[in-house]
Amino acid sequence: MKISEKFNLSERQVDRVIAMAWEDRTTFEAIEYQFGLTEKDVIKFMQEQMHPRNWRKWRARVQGRKTKHQKLRNFESGRFKSTRQRHITGNRLAKPKK
Repeated sequence: MKISEKFNLSERQVDRVIAMAWEDRTTFEAIEYQFGLTEKDVIKFMQEQMHPRNWRKWRARVQGRKTKHQKLRNFESGRFKSTRQRHITGNRLAKPKK
């Protein structure tokens, strides 16, 4: 059984998990919190969803990356946010002020 079927993920959720897995600063713990997929599940999920060559690139990129594991991070506050970045509310960008 595929991971997306096991966790009953919609097409939109599948796309979001893939995007989060590729992001350097999104931890496996964040993916688990949002979608219930453990690190092993994410690895298997990515293998199912990607072409073998791309999966190998992703796997090489993720292995040993400190930012993908909450416990290995050497910073507390999270990610950098530019002062020029608009505020994000409910996964939508706020309208710019005129």
